[in-house]
Amino acid sequence: QVQLVESGGGLVQAGGSLRLSCAASGRTASNYALGWFRQPPGKEREFVVAISASGGGTYYADSVEGRFTISRDDAKNTVYLQMNSLEPEDTAVYYCAASRVVAGVAHMYDYWGQGTQVTVSS
Repeated sequence: QVQLVESGGGLVQAGGSLRLSCAASGRTASNYALGWFRQPPGKEREFVVAISASGGGTYYADSVEGRFTISRDDAKNTVYLQMNSLEPEDTAVYYCAASRVVAGVAHMYDYWGQGTQVTVSS
């Protein structure tokens, strides 16, 4: 069992930055790939980025490549999402998720956080 708690969301102007954190608990949390998904208002949940259990592999959606960076600190059982050059289109609820395999689709993820709101004003 893995529990995930996101934090760091908020309101930011376009061009600004935010860093999201996802604290994972559970003895085997470090064995899981971790991903970020987001759900914009009125839209389906979409993949943002994922990092492998080892941290050696990262996978980004085209829409955030070059602007967002994922990292993990297994000593703290935490994964981070650094978001730079934010755009109004990045407005969404951001979810952290854990999977046995790194993947870009939601159904591969077994555990989910409650989400954190990110709002980017123009």
